[in-house]
Amino acid sequence: MVRETAAVYRPRRPERTAFYRLLEEHFGEFALVHEERYEREDGPLRPVVRKVVDQYLDCGRPENGFARVRCPDCRAEYLVPFSCQSRCFCPSCQQKRALLLAEKLREEILAPVPHRHMIFTIPVALRGLFLRERRLLGILPRCAFETAKRCFRALLDRKAGLPGLVASIQTFGSQIQWNPHAHCLVSDGVLLPGGDFVPMPPYDEELERLLTETFRRLVLDALVGAERLSEEFRERLLTFRHGGGFSVYGRHLILNEEPARLAHMARYAVRAPVAMDRLSVADDGRILLAIPPDPKTGATLLVLDPLEWVRRITNQIPDRRMHMTRFYGAYSNRARRIYRGEESGGPPRIVETEPLPKSRATWARLLRMVFEVDPLACPRCGARLKIISVITAPAVIDKILRHLRETGKDDLFAARAPPAA
Repeated sequence: MVRETAAVYRPRRPERTAFYRLLEEHFGEFALVHEERYEREDGPLRPVVRKVVDQYLDCGRPENGFARVRCPDCRAEYLVPFSCQSRCFCPSCQQKRALLLAEKLREEILAPVPHRHMIFTIPVALRGLFLRERRLLGILPRCAFETAKRCFRALLDRKAGLPGLVASIQTFGSQIQWNPHAHCLVSDGVLLPGGDFVPMPPYDEELERLLTETFRRLVLDALVGAERLSEEFRERLLTFRHGGGFSVYGRHLILNEEPARLAHMARYAVRAPVAMDRLSVADDGRILLAIPPDPKTGATLLVLDPLEWVRRITNQIPDRRMHMTRFYGAYSNRARRIYRGEESGGPPRIVETEPLPKSRATWARLLRMVFEVDPLACPRCGARLKIISVITAPAVIDKILRHLRETGKDDLFAARAPPAA
């Protein structure tokens, strides 16, 4: 008797997407003209850019290796290619990272208290400096935490206690332009040693102005201290009204009873620069990017030259070993046990939440969360598929692919594999 089959995951076929084709067709030309066209503004083409683009062009391609999976019931067999694991670039791989982060935050990091989604931004006049010297990006989350700590303590009239803050560095705007800023999940109050929580008063415009001004001064002081900004230019920026291009927006309150919303905000903070469905190519070869309504013109479609699109998207690739997500205050590794009430082994004196269930097949669990389908369900009978081997030797790969093409069995590639170890 054939069992009722669940929804199954189908291959994403990256080579068929506009994102993939544009990089495959235009990245070589972009690399050749980069020095002449873009180096003066963006700096030299970084080696990590070539490496990540090459990895992405190999992502999901069977020519670079795959795993064999077999259904123990109906004996159906499939081949599933590896993913590239690139950070902040490949939409598919970054989605997995975002889901893992959301799960980690809920299970291990965040205290069961209300949180705010806060966005810390800097003026256009400073953005080029962060583009050419990416090591300065670390200033943004550090100053965001120091801003929250100083303002929260001042409003609560406390000399001790720390907010918990998870910061994600984002470098792109809605039009994929260079726009470095920090998305932060911040406890809406301070945590005390032992786990007690002191909530903040209601969020209002006065608090937002205080946060913005504090953040502005901290960032400018840090840039002056790093000898990347003169005292004269700092003083000039401080004379500008209404934050002078600096801003802190924190009006989204997320209650502990809203785990789905909290997970959504965490995924949003570490999403890839562009979603596949926003991108298309016009008949004349220009790039069409769907965008939110422009505040000035109301336009919802951005038209770009292919090389300009490659420039914008590759500018978002982070440097090697740069941590794009960071934990501060009560959520830092050093302080978490103290401020979560775990130092003595007892639970914190605040409401606890149940952890999400875990599965050994992490990649499969994440795909179920994204697509609401089971990548380990046999498309024929619904039984659980099992990985029986991993193929990485080029000669063996070529032999198998050649046989499949000759026999017309390309449908064996019916799902994506977990990231190669």
